[in-house]
Amino acid sequence: MGTIYFSMSGEGRGHATRVRSMVEELRGRHRVVLFCPGDAYKLLEPVYRGSEVRVIPMPGLRFFYKPNKKLDFVETGRQAVQFLLRMPGRVKRLARMLRKHKPDVVVTDFEPLLPRAARRCGIPFLSVNHQHFLIVNDLSGLEWRLRVASWLMSWVVWAYYSGQAETVISQFYFPPVRPEYRGRVTMAGVLMRPDILEATPTDGAHLLVYLRKFASDELIGTLKQCGHPVLIYGLGEKPTDGNLQYCPIDDRQFLADLSSCRALVTTAGNQLVGEALFLRKPVLAMPEANNHEQYINAHYLKESGGGEWCELDGLTPEILSRFLSRVPEYRKRINPEKMNGNKIVVETIERYATKKD
Repeated sequence: MGTIYFSMSGEGRGHATRVRSMVEELRGRHRVVLFCPGDAYKLLEPVYRGSEVRVIPMPGLRFFYKPNKKLDFVETGRQAVQFLLRMPGRVKRLARMLRKHKPDVVVTDFEPLLPRAARRCGIPFLSVNHQHFLIVNDLSGLEWRLRVASWLMSWVVWAYYSGQAETVISQFYFPPVRPEYRGRVTMAGVLMRPDILEATPTDGAHLLVYLRKFASDELIGTLKQCGHPVLIYGLGEKPTDGNLQYCPIDDRQFLADLSSCRALVTTAGNQLVGEALFLRKPVLAMPEANNHEQYINAHYLKESGGGEWCELDGLTPEILSRFLSRVPEYRKRINPEKMNGNKIVVETIERYATKKD
């Protein structure tokens, strides 16, 4: 039995969901400790409360949004500067903890503090995330604006941490690896929670919608005209409005609704899109404004044949109707087997979680 420390980004639910997938595969064979900022702590602490898995809160970087729903680069940058100024002291405190408890390996999903502490203590750490695709994948097939954006974002990924023993990329699409990284990185599908793996998909009539924080009146109006029951998550619980039902965040119910929906309409996050495709659910992705990573995800979703995309504020009744009419066509093009990256990732981690007993 080894000891594994995990850390992750606390922005959104995708990072925490990935880590939870790994923890559920490993917790029976290894001691697991989670370091969770922000949204990740809110999601994982109730799940593991009272269990053998320890969940520790930690500070993390966050995105901030303007009233017009666009990413606020100024405020996000200002908070990032404050985070960077406090980083040396926080890394020092984490390093003291690592030296005391001596984990076998640290695994990080795009979180900068714990891997720096691990490197300082000589403990191997693994990078398991989606974002490193910006560095290792050949993205020459993107339009020039996205190529420029991906190049700029790759410097941010570089700045998060370096020196990992191995790099694993978890994503629902598989562009070629750049020649200089072939043989140096592991490409895996999306990490699937046990509930996803055990689900039995059915073809229901409802449309499932997941949004983060925002929805324009035009988008809501389009959903009201689609001719299907619509279950909306992410906007909070509200009274039913015609065919629209606003649902509180509930992982079990969301999974049931995802497993039985006709299709998914969502922002273009890697994790949820991959889970939907694993369940053979076509996806209409709507990248968040100024979120270039989501635009890249949306590009590859369309290229894969498993769905379509449009602007978050650009969904019209015509676009939604055309997408829904092509659902059977999209479903035939989805290859669920390629989506599941659990086996590859867990085997990589366990090579470093050496047995002590």
